[in-house]
Amino acid sequence: MRILGIETSCDETAAAVVEDGVKIVFSVVASSAEMHIKTGGIIPEKAAREQLKSIIPVIDEALKESPIKTIDAIGVTVGPGLIGSLLVGIEAAKTLAYAFQKPIIPVNHLVAHIYANFLSDTPPQFPCLCLVVSGGHSDIVLMKGHGDLEWIGGTRDDAAGEAFDKTARLLGLPYPGGPAIGLGAKTFMDKNPDFKLTLFPRPMITDDNFDFSFSGLKTAVLRYTENNKDTDINQLCAEVQQAIVDVLIAKTFKAINKYKPQSLLLAGGVAANLHLRESFAKKAKELDLGFYCPPLPLCTDNAATIASCTFFNQKTFSLKDIEANPELTINDAF
Repeated sequence: MRILGIETSCDETAAAVVEDGVKIVFSVVASSAEMHIKTGGIIPEKAAREQLKSIIPVIDEALKESPIKTIDAIGVTVGPGLIGSLLVGIEAAKTLAYAFQKPIIPVNHLVAHIYANFLSDTPPQFPCLCLVVSGGHSDIVLMKGHGDLEWIGGTRDDAAGEAFDKTARLLGLPYPGGPAIGLGAKTFMDKNPDFKLTLFPRPMITDDNFDFSFSGLKTAVLRYTENNKDTDINQLCAEVQQAIVDVLIAKTFKAINKYKPQSLLLAGGVAANLHLRESFAKKAKELDLGFYCPPLPLCTDNAATIASCTFFNQKTFSLKDIEANPELTINDAF
């Protein structure tokens, strides 16, 4: 079965054709990231205008360049995300579904992140414990099967991606903050491999739950930098990164001890952080646990994950019932 996936939740305009949920036939992403770098963050209205410019060329390229010229269904992101951006993709998908009489399936963007790990010849084994970490979300989910998700913990305030971006801004680093902090941290640790990174707190790391809170880390970085202006900026990057990674590992593996999954899945934009990936892989190996993490291009927003999620969750809706929901959470039913 061939699915056309469409993704426009934020500042990427993406389309992809995926076969049977596991094989990427063709995928294309147009990003307006360079424009947002100039403003130090995403301006929703500008992001939506760029989506309007890109949506038809992107879909056209995906369909024309794909060696498979026919599709069986259309999957489209309906949330969460920026309302203006979401509407661009949804209206394009509805138009195509009506014109070609194809079923249309709404997709939760956060759930789709998990499916980056299923675009593989060796998919994860259920049950899976999934950590989804992105700019606005940090969630731990128990996945018992396709369409069978149980949310067991998540962020109470700032998500991991927000913590990276906001602390990077405090340190005077460019947007997006996550890659900038990752690069600074690597620079410092390559020169100081045995340095103990204990400067900043690990919020809620010992609490008896699976929730996260990173706003306190942001405050600690602010106070420290106000009183210690001569500290090596790369050391601060390494300190911030390690504090975030320590919390994510502690909470996730606490959940693993309780739920005993067959597979551990890492997903979302923050999953592109190399130190996070390596730390999770090392810990999973110690436990002889199957660990899955997407290739870097599939960590960030793309339409291949939307198409894969569509294939494995084929609940179709009428055109009038498909609406944008910017506040959608990972455990919301459509």
